[in-house]
Amino acid sequence: MLDVVLFQPQIPPNTGNIIRLCANSGFRLHLIEPLGFDFDDKKLRRAGLDYHEFAATKKHASYEDFVKNENPNRVLAITTKTNNYYGDITFKKGDYLLFGSETSGLPESVRQQIPDENKLRIPMLEGSRSMNLSNATAVIVYDAWRQLGFPNAV
Repeated sequence: MLDVVLFQPQIPPNTGNIIRLCANSGFRLHLIEPLGFDFDDKKLRRAGLDYHEFAATKKHASYEDFVKNENPNRVLAITTKTNNYYGDITFKKGDYLLFGSETSGLPESVRQQIPDENKLRIPMLEGSRSMNLSNATAVIVYDAWRQLGFPNAV
């Protein structure tokens, strides 16, 4: 399957929603620290309901630690700092979908490590700055899963 990677998420309900999304789609979840909340935060647990036990979740101390431990073949960065639309790429089994924090997105130092063709954006109307992190993640996860033929779906 694929992996979702959250770079320093700040808002517990967003991460809780993404835990639930990953549990329902079979995607694995990676959290790059520091997190803007405690992992046992009540709001995180409430948003994730009882799905925490069904989601494969790993924490990494830094982006460098994530790369070292996971050795990803292809990281796709979801960012507003590109002209490439997510709908123009073919997702592949083993891809890692990297999302920045709600407050600052992906830092330049991380974006520089991603090839330009692997930076993707979600189209929005002019003047829009960004989408909610859990909504953006759901858009990309479901399109990637659809392209892969919804393996293991019922």
